[in-house]
Amino acid sequence: MPDWILSLLQLLALPEVGLSTVFVVAFLSATLLPMGSEPAVFGLIKLSPELFWPVIFVATAGNTLGGAVSWAMGLGAHNVVDKASHGHTPHPRALRWLERFGPKACLLSWLPVVGDPLCAVAGWLKFPFWPCVAYMAVGKFARYLTMTAALLWVFPGGLPF
Repeated sequence: MPDWILSLLQLLALPEVGLSTVFVVAFLSATLLPMGSEPAVFGLIKLSPELFWPVIFVATAGNTLGGAVSWAMGLGAHNVVDKASHGHTPHPRALRWLERFGPKACLLSWLPVVGDPLCAVAGWLKFPFWPCVAYMAVGKFARYLTMTAALLWVFPGGLPF
């Protein structure tokens, strides 16, 4: 591996820049990129247990902001399709199911695999932005808190590898 990559990885692993690293990783993992932020969150908390709440809040903020970007991408995609199809966009049955729940469906944005695309679908369906963001934040906060607390309880000495 090139020296500059190793230097960058060492810099990002430092507790001094850990919160910003967690924010960036959480933000990127909430877009449609196939990655998870949980290892970064758990790793920083294991290195610096006194940062438990700041890490949870920073990860929630980054992940929620990433979900908001996905929402905006969904809205933008819908607008492009509307222009191309002259305002007639078909809604498959699954989208109609989500329409029944409205922004509350964004509570499920914490789910693996379907959660991130759900934020984009909320934008596609033109759900109101701020209620969607609020529900995303609640779901993502609950996930980080539950997941991190469970990992700390199950692996109090760290992961076995």
